[in-house]
Amino acid sequence: MKAINILETAILSDNWYTLKKITYEMKGSDGVMVKQEREAYDRGNGATILLYNQEQQTVVLTRQFRMPTYINGNASGMLIECCAGLLDADNPEDCIRRETMEETGYAVTDVRKVFEAYMSPGSVTEILHFFVAAYSAAQKVQEGGGLAEEQENIQVLELPFMQAMEMIRSGDIKDAKTIMLLQYAALHRIFD
Repeated sequence: MKAINILETAILSDNWYTLKKITYEMKGSDGVMVKQEREAYDRGNGATILLYNQEQQTVVLTRQFRMPTYINGNASGMLIECCAGLLDADNPEDCIRRETMEETGYAVTDVRKVFEAYMSPGSVTEILHFFVAAYSAAQKVQEGGGLAEEQENIQVLELPFMQAMEMIRSGDIKDAKTIMLLQYAALHRIFD
């Protein structure tokens, strides 16, 4: 482990989430301390889930507008994703059950954590907890679509699993967490 000495932390923005500029010293492999500066965006940790129906061979995904993708060349700004949300004060399991209900309208109880990952460790502090859960039509207890007070406008999609996998290849699904969970489902043969 390399020695790290944080010299200064400055808040550059505390508008939506917190953007910090951190000045630190780090001991290099040659033993010499080197001064560096990096920016880190702290938005909290989150959770995401892939809902799957083995009998129907389907998955539930969402579609919503994502401004960062729009300004980076996504002409519509719309992104197809697995349901996800920030933990806030919840543990990951409670968070993902809440987010699943809010975004998709499904009341899932048996959620299974499969892994966790840093999604953009060069600039974002977030760890994302990844879950899977079986769903059935009987678990659809409300409309979904997100919370009005959070200005969410989420479309719920139920797609054949093989179509979702093809959408990765075609570029219609470009969201990393969604690709990771769909590939997890394929690798672990959830639909067999």
